[in-house]
Amino acid sequence: MILISMGIKLIAAGLLELGNDEVYYWTYALQLDWNHFDHPPMIGWMIRLTTFNLHWISEISLRLGSIIGAGIATWFLFLTAKLIASEKAGWYVALMYQASIYTGIIAGLFILPDSPQIPIWTASLYCMSLLLFHPSMEKKTAVWVLLGALIGLAALCKVHGLYLWVGFGLSILIFRIKWLMNYRIYLAIFITLLFLTPIIYWNIQYDFITYKFHSERVTHTHLQWDMLGREILGEFAYQNPVIFLLIITALIAYLRKAFSFRKKNVSTWLFCMSLPMILLFWIIALFNPTLPHWTGPAYIPLFLLAAVYLEQKRINTTPKFLSIAVAFLLLLLVVATTVVRFSPINFGSQEKENYGEYCPTLDLSGWDDFGVEFAKLVTADRQNKIMSDNSFIIVPKWFPGGHIEFYVARKTVQPLIAIGPLQDIHKFAWLNKDRPKLKLGDDAYTIVPSNVPSDAVKAYSEYFTSIEQPVQINQTRNGKVVRFFWVYRLKVCKKIPDTQIQ
Repeated sequence: MILISMGIKLIAAGLLELGNDEVYYWTYALQLDWNHFDHPPMIGWMIRLTTFNLHWISEISLRLGSIIGAGIATWFLFLTAKLIASEKAGWYVALMYQASIYTGIIAGLFILPDSPQIPIWTASLYCMSLLLFHPSMEKKTAVWVLLGALIGLAALCKVHGLYLWVGFGLSILIFRIKWLMNYRIYLAIFITLLFLTPIIYWNIQYDFITYKFHSERVTHTHLQWDMLGREILGEFAYQNPVIFLLIITALIAYLRKAFSFRKKNVSTWLFCMSLPMILLFWIIALFNPTLPHWTGPAYIPLFLLAAVYLEQKRINTTPKFLSIAVAFLLLLLVVATTVVRFSPINFGSQEKENYGEYCPTLDLSGWDDFGVEFAKLVTADRQNKIMSDNSFIIVPKWFPGGHIEFYVARKTVQPLIAIGPLQDIHKFAWLNKDRPKLKLGDDAYTIVPSNVPSDAVKAYSEYFTSIEQPVQINQTRNGKVVRFFWVYRLKVCKKIPDTQIQ
């Protein structure tokens, strides 16, 4: 099952262009660091690994770590279910993991910080299950050391990996209170803290800018019930509606004592590793916009609960619930890939000035072809002496800056810099430090996709002597235009913009 799912995802990875977030995290691999503006460094290291230190660059190579990681995570969940229940429960939880849209596709196909974190998260759950439910393991120092290292690595992917200690610590307080006298737990915590030193070191250098950025996202105090509703609805969709309903069914059955675990305290541990994290983000969602994948890891222990529920129903073949869930995911993947590649419909705005805005399919299509057309335009401009040979590309924001970095500047081998406030350009502010500097008299291009509209004249007129009328390049699918790309020529730099992080 793991090998088949990996094969299907490799095909999908080659058919879909990189999304907004994926091309942005590509910049983490371009400029490795101990931490980045938005996230810790692991995603950049993983891309460096799967691209063979940037020597094999493609959609498949960038996403390879996600696909392999999903297979590893599936295996660890199987082992965990086998330990706390049976191999049959392990098979069920493996199917659920691959059928979940979050674990199977979002973190298991696309390249995001969740992609390296989830296999580490599931490995941590397996280590915890060994310590809690395997005789004599609690005295194995190596297992404690490994757990501390795994949680540290999870935090190097996304800082909320530290919740693993919160959930595990809550379990210890409830039914393993004597462990507080075990020195190994403190050794494991110390090892986790050692893994955090790169994040802390980088943030000290930049006045803890990462946490200032994230804190601004969760500090509103006005109740907004609609945002909570959107969060729960998003989790329902992200976990696969069939899997979500199966989890709810299992929870109700457990509360009604329709099934139980053979080993004592397993359910308490699973609830500690899931429910507090889900409730925390629901509370945050009452006041602030949230994203459904933030709670994604918290649902993984509930997969184990649902797997044991199915196992105890004594079903000899794969349950219909899971067959439907897998079929739904495969159908969704086929339909989405077909629509992204071939649909002549723009599902967003129909107004020309923002044609295609909010159309989700445009993030994953059209950029590769545009990069080819833009390269032709640059070559012609150089031959006709319209633009200087050393012209720059300027972007105003991290999106579509990431797409322009990966699909455009990489083809034309032009220096790309970002001009704008830090809240808009994010990681590009650090990339600016290591790139050629715009000088007086230089020319530049800026690219405005109609689905991400911006006013290039207003943004850059103070820096350039003239801005020519844009060249329009159309994105078509099945003969229909679904997006416009407007290419502006910025002539003769007259003022040097501030593009530096001090």
